[in-house]
Amino acid sequence: MSDTPLLLARALEVAARGHLADAYGGTVDSPCVNVCRMTPDRSHCEGCFRTIDDIRQWSGADAATRRAIWFRALERAGIELPKVVA
Repeated sequence: MSDTPLLLARALEVAARGHLADAYGGTVDSPCVNVCRMTPDRSHCEGCFRTIDDIRQWSGADAATRRAIWFRALERAGIELPKVVA
């Protein structure tokens, strides 16, 4: 089963709060969907599509860096940027 729908739902939720907008300077919510396991090739998490480096960087990242991590994860998952942000 693909966990892409979980990430899409999470992205829509976070985008609806404005957290993915460039002007947002607060704490950007994590893309974590509580499916925490790496792909067999260890390239990324099967739930949130972040890499190990993305996950490590997250806690100390500013809003702009967190958005960049989000956008890379969405791209990795093949999910189009939610319309509320684009």
